[in-house]
Amino acid sequence: MRITRTVAGRSRRAAVLVTTGLTTSALLLTGCSSDSDSSDTSSDANGKITLTVADFGQFGYKEAGLFAKYHELNPNITVKEDTTAEEKNYYPKLLQQLSAGSGLADVQGIEVGRIKELADTKADQFADLSKVIDVNEWVSWKEKQATTKDGKVIGAGTDIGPMSLCYNTELFKKAGLPTDRKDVAAKIAGGWEDYLKLGEEYKKKAPAGTYFMDSASAMYNAVVSSNAKQYYDESGQPIYKDSPSVKQGWDLSAEAADKKLTQGLAQFGDPWKAALRKSTMATVACPAWMAGQISIAAGDANKGKWDITTAPGATAANWGGSFLGVPTAGKHVAEASKLVKWLTAPEQQAAVFKAIGSFPSNKGAYDLPDVKNAKLAYFNDAPIGQIYADEAKSIPETVLGPKDAVIKDTISTQINNMEQRGTSPDKAWKAATEAIDKAIG
Repeated sequence: MRITRTVAGRSRRAAVLVTTGLTTSALLLTGCSSDSDSSDTSSDANGKITLTVADFGQFGYKEAGLFAKYHELNPNITVKEDTTAEEKNYYPKLLQQLSAGSGLADVQGIEVGRIKELADTKADQFADLSKVIDVNEWVSWKEKQATTKDGKVIGAGTDIGPMSLCYNTELFKKAGLPTDRKDVAAKIAGGWEDYLKLGEEYKKKAPAGTYFMDSASAMYNAVVSSNAKQYYDESGQPIYKDSPSVKQGWDLSAEAADKKLTQGLAQFGDPWKAALRKSTMATVACPAWMAGQISIAAGDANKGKWDITTAPGATAANWGGSFLGVPTAGKHVAEASKLVKWLTAPEQQAAVFKAIGSFPSNKGAYDLPDVKNAKLAYFNDAPIGQIYADEAKSIPETVLGPKDAVIKDTISTQINNMEQRGTSPDKAWKAATEAIDKAIG
């Protein structure tokens, strides 16, 4: 599973039941995946080449049959995938391999929370993909995240995480709240403050043993993700202590914890999954990849009880997303670069979206039927292709920093402590800042 996006302890999605109204199946081609050593990159006497792709969790290429398809189109090339379950284990290994200049795969997956650090400190060890891809094909802010100050592009964008809100219509109805997605959107149109007001309405008539949201830390990440400035400024200096978006997210999270609007469950853990099965949480902040996690954890018994609407407020938000980079130490840099270009082209991104729900970062995919007409049967046929494409086009360009992931994870942990242990906001913030300062130097 992949979902080690930027919250500590996450595992990524398994599969999203995306459908265009015809079928929920993906491409019926057999994927090629292997746990082989990522240094096993070779060509034989007949000119046959093996390319390795190292990634974390689930990028969806196997599920969409893309490696097998690439072999059909290029019979002399076989692609093997080396997957690490969690990104938090994958990234330190990648840094070690880059430092050693060995053990690297031909293609390496890169999480958005790490891309800035690599662009600033390891750019010379990655091929410049601007020579291969047309960066104008991607939503503008996506490729800028992987671009160095001198214009080198070290990663081609795979997916993004445009924000929505997933809600349990059955629980909303029992609490006397509207269930139509347009009506729900109107209730939270003013922003995340309106979202908490809706939570207070829910609490008044909430079914016993249920909560308005799963996690205040998830809401925090959604709030911060809707702002251009988060943890660093344009000069690369950390500003998280004075960041308006961090303050807003923190204050709203503290309020949610204090008012008992949250069940206080760390996302993707067993208690969180059990809560979804038992329908004890009414809403979940929903970047595009989250719907699959909900449908898998909640199970078939809850199909049709959930829906999706636009995120609170008028500002679009992105939470998550990855890249594919090509280390210059590889034996087949040119061939690997061509593979990356193909994997991140509109048709292949649409195929991955259909297979596992990773929303494309390549704008050309948005008009393809598998994206444009996509609906989620599990979520009352929510028109996710339309919802996410509209949001993706208006997401602000975020200022990234080298330790975004560390800062975000540390703050999320302390928000969990407010929820689960009753830690006061002041003590939790002090603990967070001390840990962050120690980690980032």
